[in-house]
Amino acid sequence: MTDRTPSVPHAALAGLVAGGLGVGLSELLAGVVAGAPSLVLSIGSLVIALQPPGAKQLMVDLFGEADKLVLNVAVLVVALAGGASLGVVARKWPRIASTGFAAVGLLGLIAAVRDPLVDPVLATVTAGLASGVAILLLPRLLRLAAPHETGTPPMLDFDRRRFLGATIGLAGVAATSGAVGRLLLERRATVAGSVPQVPAPGATAAPLPAGAELDVAGISSLVTPNRTFYRIDTALLVPRLDATTWSLAITGMVNNPYTLTYEQLLAMPLVEQYVTIACVSNYVGGNLVGNALWRGARLRDVLDRAGVQAGATQVVGRSFDGWTAGFPTAWLDNPEREALIAVAMNGETLPPSHGFPARLIVPGLYGYVSATKWLTEIELTTLEAFDAYWVPLGWAKEAPILTQSRIDVPRDGSSVAPGSVTVAGVAWAPDRGITVVEVQVDEGEWGAAELSTPISDATWVQWLFRWDATEGSHRLSVRATDGTGEVQTDRVTDPDPDGARGHHTIDVTVA
Repeated sequence: MTDRTPSVPHAALAGLVAGGLGVGLSELLAGVVAGAPSLVLSIGSLVIALQPPGAKQLMVDLFGEADKLVLNVAVLVVALAGGASLGVVARKWPRIASTGFAAVGLLGLIAAVRDPLVDPVLATVTAGLASGVAILLLPRLLRLAAPHETGTPPMLDFDRRRFLGATIGLAGVAATSGAVGRLLLERRATVAGSVPQVPAPGATAAPLPAGAELDVAGISSLVTPNRTFYRIDTALLVPRLDATTWSLAITGMVNNPYTLTYEQLLAMPLVEQYVTIACVSNYVGGNLVGNALWRGARLRDVLDRAGVQAGATQVVGRSFDGWTAGFPTAWLDNPEREALIAVAMNGETLPPSHGFPARLIVPGLYGYVSATKWLTEIELTTLEAFDAYWVPLGWAKEAPILTQSRIDVPRDGSSVAPGSVTVAGVAWAPDRGITVVEVQVDEGEWGAAELSTPISDATWVQWLFRWDATEGSHRLSVRATDGTGEVQTDRVTDPDPDGARGHHTIDVTVA
């Protein structure tokens, strides 16, 4: 009698297709029904939550702002590989394979219910759909993949031919379902519900001073557009918070805890200011930094109403999903540091990807200790009592933005013609300001660059240097001096634990 056990390749293909269809249909459900989770995103978020120290920087180093896409793909690949493996297991132990698919569904459920925007009932349905489809489909595909009976010509082995046709068709359904579901999810990743118009600020930012922007092709914009502003956070999908139900709680070591609705926040006196913010993961010369016009309520006004107690030494911002950032209350003692609960960015309602309905903007501090997006709580506590999200993972508890400068023009590795060459870029040291930028060619003397007129000490400046370039290969370096007189160090360090140091250096060929 012929052994009816499918071959390993056929069984693996059956498991891959069965698992893939379960994932694809669950993604489609997530895209169609609000509150249903994407299991791929949920498991990815769980991976982020369980990451070991150093993982964040490694991912940013390797993939930059594409790190979330890479994690999504990795989760999907592992899921499909797991399905293929369970297909092989099912050749001899079908119950173990079914248990494996059920366990994966349970993992997805556990990961999904961590998200406060996910409906637990819909999470259960979604996880059940994903595992149930795989469990029911796999044995049917394996029966079709079984070898033909002895004496049956291969060309008449209709089951095997049906198997190949079925796997191709079902793989197409899985891919289409997953793609449509993810497209719908992305489209829904916008502001939910009605959005009150952000009122005009009571205190507008002064017009940009004459000479604030240099006319140099290729230099970073003085004000970074919202669409190109860097985004680094732990959310795999932009959260969809509803302004009509959102609220901000002021809690902890305050005399009068209270809660603000979105409309009440907008009714407060709003101010505008340009502020440059940066990610601590940014390497010297990197692009994880930007300058924007932020509009919002003064954090001091919000805290004064609550009555901060004398012993409070830390301000902790909490995101909707529990993510936290914390900085010393002493940072707000300087009246020139105007921290905001921002509701608008560059004249537009705060984009969802940058924290709608509200986020914190604190001049002079790296984002991981201050710039909480999707803000839902501000807690007053002590520095000793609480470590925010990134601190246990090896990052510094206090993290002022370091004095930095970057060469934008010419690009590293480019060729330029001999003669006068414009070297230009940006420099920042919020909230100390930049007073001097210098450029060095090869091992020569440092030469002073021309600076744009600063908007304020909280923003970057543009700079340019006229270089009389001679033929050959040359190395250009830049350094800045901040408003305290501190010169940017040439000592090279990695971003962790409190920011990258060193001079941005490029190589160019003059020919």
